[in-house]
Amino acid sequence: MKQQIPNCFTLINLFLGATAILYILQPGLAYHADGDGLVTIPEKMMVASWLIFGAALIDFLDGFVARWMNCSSEMGKQLDSLADVVSFGVAPGLMVLQFLRFSYASTEGGLDISMAFLLPALLIPCAGAFRLARFNLDQSKSIGFKGIPIPAAGILIASFPLVNWYATDAWVLDLLLSKWLWYGLIVLLSLGMVSTVPMLALKFSGLSFKKIVPFLIILAIALPVAFFFGWLSISAGFIAYVILSLLFKPTES
Repeated sequence: MKQQIPNCFTLINLFLGATAILYILQPGLAYHADGDGLVTIPEKMMVASWLIFGAALIDFLDGFVARWMNCSSEMGKQLDSLADVVSFGVAPGLMVLQFLRFSYASTEGGLDISMAFLLPALLIPCAGAFRLARFNLDQSKSIGFKGIPIPAAGILIASFPLVNWYATDAWVLDLLLSKWLWYGLIVLLSLGMVSTVPMLALKFSGLSFKKIVPFLIILAIALPVAFFFGWLSISAGFIAYVILSLLFKPTES
């Protein structure tokens, strides 16, 4: 019975991710332009963002609870990966697909765009699933991650509806309507997840001051950005995380 407690947290993660998908695909999620001709992201995308953030918090807690109660299990490991694919792969991938629709809708004839131009967004859940499968089969004892963790990629994508909603600068709104931004993000995140580049582990067990230095640097970068640019701080923190991972080069064994 005790082993099922962390699994309950994992199922909450899955529930939040599945609910986020429902909000992303709501029929009311229609294209509509304001007086300047810019496409506005409906509020339901913001709800999906908060659901993905909630799933990320629960994802952290299920591992913490499993270690604290000393009841980790193989079933829990597999269930956690399945939940992560939904919450941080499928849901963010569909979010990118919707942003691509908005991007094309802001151009002439964009409402009739072929689905073929939108399907690349689904490379994100595919790459995330590949990474998780590789992680589950990895028997090596590593103090770092191999490739970008799927929760980090999912959180990054989930921040963009909030960036759009609260942005006051025209250049930010214009950037979010650029299809090339989204295609570039699809390529970079997908390659980053399937790569074997050592990345800093987003764990808080057995930490020393040396191990937390990169995270202190990330906070030092993200907090000022949050003050001036709001939700863009998540993008800044993500970029800092990738750069610091390359600089600190976590050891793999």
